[in-house]
Amino acid sequence: MSKIIFVLSGPNLNLLGTREPEIYGYATLKDVEDQCRAKAAGLGFEIDFRQSNHEGVLIDWIQEARLKACAVVLNPAGYGHTSVAILDSLKTLAIPIVECHLSNPAAREEFRRSTYVSLAATGIVSGFGAKSYELAIEAAAALVAKASL
Repeated sequence: MSKIIFVLSGPNLNLLGTREPEIYGYATLKDVEDQCRAKAAGLGFEIDFRQSNHEGVLIDWIQEARLKACAVVLNPAGYGHTSVAILDSLKTLAIPIVECHLSNPAAREEFRRSTYVSLAATGIVSGFGAKSYELAIEAAAALVAKASL
């Protein structure tokens, strides 16, 4: 079985550290990637860390995860609230899916309070800033371990 967790980030997350830091924090996406790699390694996993501003690219990566990953951590960003296509691609997976958000969408604007991704996710981690990604990796690793029992 694969020990690779795909960590996928959606639009505008390439601007972490500079875009609305009062909401998303000062950590850059590279900082988040480094934290994720360290967390995954400590749990005996590898990560494949990717970010795209393009919906179709994210869907291609989700489809790729079907064959290469043991779990997916996905921060869909704005696409979480708009993309039925991403939901449909996630529904093709037979591996754990952990939805991840830096902020707490439930405490923000009404349109952010639900996501299509949540309909396919095994679980959701939100509101802990960059630490949300690490917590999501921990959750994904635990779900993979549980499934292999």
